[in-house]
Amino acid sequence: QLQLVESGGGLVQPGGSLRHSCAASGFTLDYYAIGWFRQAPGKEREGVSCISVSGGSTNYADSVKGRFTISRDNAKNTVYLQMNSLKPEDTAVYYCAAQRGIFTSVQRMCATGGTYWGQGTQVTVSS
Repeated sequence: QLQLVESGGGLVQPGGSLRHSCAASGFTLDYYAIGWFRQAPGKEREGVSCISVSGGSTNYADSVKGRFTISRDNAKNTVYLQMNSLKPEDTAVYYCAAQRGIFTSVQRMCATGGTYWGQGTQVTVSS
């Protein structure tokens, strides 16, 4: 069974940092572009950041540029989202998604989503 398992959410104070992990189970991420998405209560889902199969292309939402960094370690079958300088408006449920294809556009993936989804983890930024 193909699964994406996220970890790393939690409660953090404004200005703090968290690192999300997205680990694949039942398949290898080598041929998948990966994206991180979030959804806050009453708001639409937002593509936060996406990374290509090779890791050579990345895309970030304007709201997180300069604060968040996406990376991947194919040897560990895991993708990471490092979140720094967190703000209360970053509070949301964060999901990772996978889309197969070495030619997957990271811009398009962040706009439309992926084929496989994780279960989501809550991030709350509050003092």
